[in-house]
Amino acid sequence: MRLSPSDIVITADDRPGVRRAPRQISAKRETAAAAPANAPRPKAKRRLPRLRLAMTPLQKLAGAGLLATAVVVSGMALWHSGKPQRLIHDAGTAVLAWTAETGFQVADITVTGRRRTPTDQLVAALGARYGDPILGIDIAAVRARVEALPSVRAAAIERRLPGALHLSIVEREPVALWQTDKSFVLVDRDGRRIPGALEGFEDLPLIVGEGAPSRTDELFTLLAAEPELAARVKAAVRVGNRRWNIKLDDVEKGLEARLPELDTEAAWRRLAELEKTRALSGKQITMIDLRIPDRLILKSAREPAVNTASAAPPAALAGRER
Repeated sequence: MRLSPSDIVITADDRPGVRRAPRQISAKRETAAAAPANAPRPKAKRRLPRLRLAMTPLQKLAGAGLLATAVVVSGMALWHSGKPQRLIHDAGTAVLAWTAETGFQVADITVTGRRRTPTDQLVAALGARYGDPILGIDIAAVRARVEALPSVRAAAIERRLPGALHLSIVEREPVALWQTDKSFVLVDRDGRRIPGALEGFEDLPLIVGEGAPSRTDELFTLLAAEPELAARVKAAVRVGNRRWNIKLDDVEKGLEARLPELDTEAAWRRLAELEKTRALSGKQITMIDLRIPDRLILKSAREPAVNTASAAPPAALAGRER
């Protein structure tokens, strides 16, 4: 029997070029198949559009800078309001109060090295009272206040836990009396004035003249070169804030030695040698001028000033001194 074209049925699986896939039914299709035909379809979620900014690296850097500036400005404003400081201060005060309650409080204060410094000045400089938290004392600040006192040269303070403070001071040592107008003030080698009574220091050398205190160390360094002669110095007068006139043995009637502005130490040693070899002060000499290196100008109580050569023999010099 001959087949006609109508007798051949070509299914989708038999069409050339079409591969048969395994039958898979998704859960969505099954749900859709199970749902009634007239059931409403669920609405799909609508996605909101996203805003995307296309920024260059420079714009990103500028934005980060603005953000950092805003943070800094806000922090500064908060800091200047004083709230963080008050919070820190209150917390610190509470901690110190607690340490004092546990026994770390000022119970004993000792001082060594004090001779002339008034006690009330030391108490004010310490700024500490019995019962204060000993851990709350600013050691550096106390030391600075104590060393600012006129009579104190150096100071050291230490905590001796749990409750003792020890203060050690080195007072300024008077080396001379500075005459200003008609008053007298003690000074140390640094030229610092030392307030207080003069009792016990009346025999110190007297310094007079403009700028004399600031040159005190220079003066005593010079005098120390000849200790025996230095022990006889009673006064030193600063002339024109340039040089010294030295008075030996007596402020009013003693021998006056006029030292030069330059080569002062050489002139001072020369005077010491003359005193050892010729004893000028014992020959009614009231003034000796050493400002000219190769000459002496002498003045006695009976005669006017006389120029003598420093190289002259002792006999000739002695004759002229008479």
